[in-house]
Amino acid sequence: MTQDIPQVTLKIDGEMISFDLDDKALPDAIEENAFQSGDYPYDKKLSRKKYEEELYDLQLELGKVQAWLQDTGERVVVVFEGRDAAGKGGTINAFRHYLNPRHAKVVALSKPSDTERGQWYFQRYACHLPTSGEMVMFDRSWYNRAGVEPVMGFCTPDQHKHFLEEAPQFEKMLVNDGIHFFKFWLNVGQEMQLKRFHDRRQNPLKSWKLSPIDIKALTKWHDYTNARDLMLVHTHTKHAPWTIVRSNDKKRARLNAIKHFLQQLDYAGKDTKVIANTDSEILGSGPGFFNAFGA
Repeated sequence: MTQDIPQVTLKIDGEMISFDLDDKALPDAIEENAFQSGDYPYDKKLSRKKYEEELYDLQLELGKVQAWLQDTGERVVVVFEGRDAAGKGGTINAFRHYLNPRHAKVVALSKPSDTERGQWYFQRYACHLPTSGEMVMFDRSWYNRAGVEPVMGFCTPDQHKHFLEEAPQFEKMLVNDGIHFFKFWLNVGQEMQLKRFHDRRQNPLKSWKLSPIDIKALTKWHDYTNARDLMLVHTHTKHAPWTIVRSNDKKRARLNAIKHFLQQLDYAGKDTKVIANTDSEILGSGPGFFNAFGA
């Protein structure tokens, strides 16, 4: 079924630009500004050679983590959140590419069933938490109730408010039970998101990635920004902090997310030289990091 594409209008360098995703040509202003949108600090992508060299070493370290989990019975949960087209799936793939999928699982849930809608909100996520020796990565998570649900009207204001109060308590239980818990927010600039949406719309091999909700979100950038900021204020905690990763360059985002993850774990055979030096321009912690660059 063909989806109706709303026209998108945004201001770039003082000029109002309008287009829709069915136009084969992306407006020059969006193309030219995409990479540095959201005050992104670099003007060029990381080279593929450097990326692949660093990623290889980091994936060796991830293999050590999986062996450590199996030997010790430790458990890991990693939550990946961000706007549509922020690069969550690619980052997850970089994490798990060489891991045993029996013990490194990805959870990407569809919309809740009628039965699930009648349950405690966190119940359908809790049943996917890891057993001993496992790592579970959530490609979107319970934080749907902090973003897409309130913005799109899929939950009530009271349900949204209740979630923001309950989420830190739920996560405290996970941490208190000994789970190593991580939350990544991948942040993408508006023009870069539009460029990636356009690429998906025009590429028949990627068009499945563009959902009806993505299409509706095109006109709700500021609503999502407000929801994100409110979420961070209420759920960035000492026991479960948000790690922000600026993801206009997917390569830099993946490398820095993996390095941060590895730095927090005390696994056997850890090579500190490989995982040193995350980029402070790309990776930071909590709402204060957003305040530093105004995205």
